[in-house]
Amino acid sequence: MREDFLHYVWRYQHFLRPDLQTTSGEPVSVVEVGEPNLHGGPDFFNARIRIDGTLWAGHVEIHVSASEWHLHGHGTDPAYDNVILHVVLEEDCTIFRSNGERLPCLVLQRRIPPGIQTAYFRMLQEKSWIPCQTQWARAGEMSKQLWLERMSVARLEQQTIRLKVILDEFGGDWEEAFYCVIARNLGQPVNAEALEALARCTPRKLLLRKRSFPELLEALLFGQAGMLEGDFEEDYPLRLQQEYRFLQVQHDLCPLRGSMWKFMRMRPANFPTVRIAQLARLVYQGEDLFDKAMVAAGPGEWERMFEVEISQYWRTHYTFGHLSPPRNKSLGKTAVHSLLINAVAPFLFLYGTVVHSPRHCQKAIELLQALPAEDNHITRKWAELGLKAQDAAQSQGLIQLKTGYCDRFKCLECGIGHDILKNA
Repeated sequence: MREDFLHYVWRYQHFLRPDLQTTSGEPVSVVEVGEPNLHGGPDFFNARIRIDGTLWAGHVEIHVSASEWHLHGHGTDPAYDNVILHVVLEEDCTIFRSNGERLPCLVLQRRIPPGIQTAYFRMLQEKSWIPCQTQWARAGEMSKQLWLERMSVARLEQQTIRLKVILDEFGGDWEEAFYCVIARNLGQPVNAEALEALARCTPRKLLLRKRSFPELLEALLFGQAGMLEGDFEEDYPLRLQQEYRFLQVQHDLCPLRGSMWKFMRMRPANFPTVRIAQLARLVYQGEDLFDKAMVAAGPGEWERMFEVEISQYWRTHYTFGHLSPPRNKSLGKTAVHSLLINAVAPFLFLYGTVVHSPRHCQKAIELLQALPAEDNHITRKWAELGLKAQDAAQSQGLIQLKTGYCDRFKCLECGIGHDILKNA
């Protein structure tokens, strides 16, 4: 038996309550179970328990065995002086307060319905894709949909935590942070780290000073990427190389290692060279991308933000020095939707959180709801279980559910897991 299961049983009162009494025979009535404590100290704060006719207000501590009170050092910790009830699976010893009084103890060993225990242990031992896969049908459809809505918002909240760190690193400069995140998402999944590093070592403010000259933008970005170190025969990369050498000295630039870029096992349209050329065009075509994202109305306007016409050289090349059939190589729908899902929507939500604007938070959710659902191995597996995403908000929720709950066996904190156990 795990203690977190007892926390769940106590929090939702999933135990038999007739004739409830302490181990010393005092009648017990639970008025309020208390608030779960996620930090140090007793497990539930501000509970209200009637013991032998007297209403007590204080904390509840939960253990599998009563002796864990001593094992965890609670007897000498003042934070536990206000514990009014010790809830355990078994009382293997009697616990006394520091003043010598016996601490009331409630034993749940024979009060937990066997169906709930069996369902929980099956989840822990499940080897399927998700812990509750064999019990999935026990959860109601309404519970699944409501929890999926909550997971969609939780996914945005989780993303904003990382984005807030980036924003703080750039001193609260929204445009610079947005440019960095756009670059990272252009490199997804293989070159994400490398493209973020490129954005960090090639500040947007420096690029904007050269914005009127598209060739200088590419010279800066490809030079900083460490891709202009070789011997070239074509005129265009030679010009970029010469321009970069001058800019490198002028601005005291330090390039990345060219070896960090990955080309293997990916479609040529996703090559880092193509993505860098697209990033250069985004800077050239849009000075304030973040401001445009904040005022855009509807998916169409957001999509047009990322319509780029790649430079002439890259229409006939995927890498330097190797000709390819002519192709526009603009950002495709899938790539644009990925930017909207993983960069624009989370930034809208972060902005709404920081400036306390519910309108921007709602705008982020509406953007996701207007985009098609993502097609990946996670969403496809959920579809096999009958939970098919209808839009990007739901597909993001499914990703959050799988990675944030199922993979971590957080069944007792999951609304669907809770429903399964309740129905058991």
